Amino acid sequence: RSSDLGVESGKRESSLDTRGKFILSIAFSPDGKQLATGATDGIVNLFDITTGKLLHTLEGHAMPIRSLTFSPDSQLLATASDDGHIKIYEVQHANLGATISAHKSWVLSLDFSPDNKHFVSSSSDKTVKIWDSAMRQCVHTFTEHTDQVWQVTYNEPGSKIVSVSDDKSLIIYDCPV
Repeated sequence: RSSDLGVESGKRESSLDTRGKFILSIAFSPDGKQLATGATDGIVNLFDITTGKLLHTLEGHAMPIRSLTFSPDSQLLATASDDGHIKIYEVQHANLGATISAHKSWVLSLDFSPDNKHFVSSSSDKTVKIWDSAMRQCVHTFTEHTDQVWQVTYNEPGSKIVSVSDDKSLIIYDCPV
């Protein structure tokens, strides 16, 4: 259900129906039109921000969705799951564009580079990987962490990547591609 109360009031602006699912991850599209949610059952839902209506239900992951991120142009949605896969969906028609056997264990975090040419993933397999967005192939792997890597992100120019791990380290990398 959606109920607009107004941002100025400091009250809840709207509420989306999660259909009783436990949601682990959320992402706004950069164009501000959609919200994606990832649930423990491996289902991704895309909502229209203006109407609050469910636009698409994306299936395909067998385990919880730990992270999801839109491409900077809002055309693609990348999802990361405990099943070790990354899925890339074309947002407008909700088509599955690729399934990538990304890591040897849970994929915990994803982020697109600001230029949309690459995305980065992190995993409980202790690695951080950079992927070519068009080819959907790994172009570099960082192996500095000694425990699972919970979060990874690009800086605004896309020249650096930062990751944080259960090994209690935060590592900043010069982006090699």
